[in-house]
Amino acid sequence: MFLALTIANRFRQSKQQSGFISFVSASSTIGIGLGCFVLILLLSVMNGFEKELRNTLLSYIPHAEFIAASEQGVYLDQETINKAQNDPRVRAVFSYTKASGLLQKGAKMKSVEIQGVDADYIKNKPAFALAPEVFAAQPKGIYLGSGIVETLSIVPGDKVQLLLPSASADLSFQAPKAIWLEFLGEISLGGEVDDFVGIMNKQTLSSALKIESGASHIEFQLSDPFLGRQLIREYGYDFKQVVYMSDWTLTNGHLYQDIQLVRTVVYITLILVICVACFNIVSSLVMSVKEKTKEIAILKSMGAENKLLRQVFVIKGLINGLYGATVGTILGVLSAIYLAEISGFIETLFNFSLLGDGVYFINFIPSDLQLVDVIATYFLAIVLCVLATLYPAHKAANVDPATSLA
Repeated sequence: MFLALTIANRFRQSKQQSGFISFVSASSTIGIGLGCFVLILLLSVMNGFEKELRNTLLSYIPHAEFIAASEQGVYLDQETINKAQNDPRVRAVFSYTKASGLLQKGAKMKSVEIQGVDADYIKNKPAFALAPEVFAAQPKGIYLGSGIVETLSIVPGDKVQLLLPSASADLSFQAPKAIWLEFLGEISLGGEVDDFVGIMNKQTLSSALKIESGASHIEFQLSDPFLGRQLIREYGYDFKQVVYMSDWTLTNGHLYQDIQLVRTVVYITLILVICVACFNIVSSLVMSVKEKTKEIAILKSMGAENKLLRQVFVIKGLINGLYGATVGTILGVLSAIYLAEISGFIETLFNFSLLGDGVYFINFIPSDLQLVDVIATYFLAIVLCVLATLYPAHKAANVDPATSLA
């Protein structure tokens, strides 16, 4: 093996090597490095988006829930509470009331999705950053998303009117129900949700909507949100009240599906980029075999076996792959680690935001570097490089010394 490595290095460093062959060889090394660099970086970004989806979006939207099927609402019975407390998959279960309406401040109006909550709800939703007993002193208070606050131009202490739709028994619309509320403060959850979210006292909202059971929704907060679809059906089949079953994949699952789709497309595309770079290794080695035909013939006439010659050209191509994959992997790892600083520098330099605040559920490019992605990318590139050397190595082993030296 040492002899094969020595000969391969001599062939690579030969001053008689064609400049075109050197260019093709260098381009393959650069292509492999670029493919590894971009693949590791983009996989880290996709991992970061998935992590932020869990930590940000899934910190306030329901993982799984029951929705009342009647105007009387739904209540959380003791049987469901006991079952949830003994279920390790469930972190918390609580009820709340949800309604859509219009907020009015003077001549300005804004659509809003109001959630009527209690202390138990707020305690299990740290994303709201509010004290559990925040509505104890002011039951007719309301907290609104930053987008609504900006639209209505309100400050804490202002009075706003909440208009709730009202329908009669024959489904004809009636005059809306109006509630005067005091604006207590602003909440910021990130993304477009800040343009319509608001929270207020559950009892106040339920009373305005004449919900006799006290709530319109029962939410299950899970240790693993991806179990929501299965769990809500298990609980729903045993639930005594008439409800609709829902989970976060039905309301916001498209975000996770988009992340997985982009991850798959990125992986396939960049693997193809690495494959194209490996084809350059095939081209450069085939031309090298043709250029070094006499040297190969001399080696064979001196007793070199076909196995040795195959090893020489496999190693020659593998060196290019090792250089490219190693440098590309190191650059990809460093870029993924310092992506926040790099993106911040670019935003400052060109005075623009890569992810618009209020549009996405986060306003920065996340990164979550995982060792398995780095190892898989590096070794996949090496394996493709080895496979690319097999045909040229076979051609070198089949060189006929008598014909080549004639």
